[in-house]
Amino acid sequence: MFSLARIPARIDAIVLGASAGGAEALGVLLAGLPAHTVASLFVVLHLPRNRPSLLVEIFAKRCALKLREAQDKEPVAAGTVYFAPPDYHMLIDDGPSIALSVDDPVCFSRPAIDPLFESAAAVYRDRLLGIILTGANEDGAAGLRAVHDAGGLAIVQDIASAKSSYMPAAAKRSVPAAAELTLEEVRNLLQTLKTEVTA
Repeated sequence: MFSLARIPARIDAIVLGASAGGAEALGVLLAGLPAHTVASLFVVLHLPRNRPSLLVEIFAKRCALKLREAQDKEPVAAGTVYFAPPDYHMLIDDGPSIALSVDDPVCFSRPAIDPLFESAAAVYRDRLLGIILTGANEDGAAGLRAVHDAGGLAIVQDIASAKSSYMPAAAKRSVPAAAELTLEEVRNLLQTLKTEVTA
């Protein structure tokens, strides 16, 4: 059973990764975010590389936070959800700011989850929450390990209830200490995060 005592006193950023079935899972989580959320959220959903993303439009009416498709070199704002654009890896630089990369695909994907999680772990360290949702390959397993090793909180979607269990199962093998939660439990956890900026 996951204990709220495991949540760090300060979470400045949340990174989420998903693939097959991920749009539905993200819909549950984003719809549950309180308007006063101050953490920045960064989302990688495996997308076709040759078509525009409609994620901002899809989720705009269901999420109380500001939604953006990430732009290269833009400063990170609190209480904002950033989606990786098609055919670009989204990374976090010091600042913090966003960097977009056309480096080779990871696990056949660009955008990929691992580059986001690994770069965010280097910047946010123990102020980071990493969440791996449903998906059909191993992208995110190494990234969640980086989050855990940097002192952040690692979570995987409940393997039995995930639409595609391969991705959360791979992440759980990579990080045995990761909490395994249902979507409803993850949503409830996100609603408990601190709502005031910690000095």
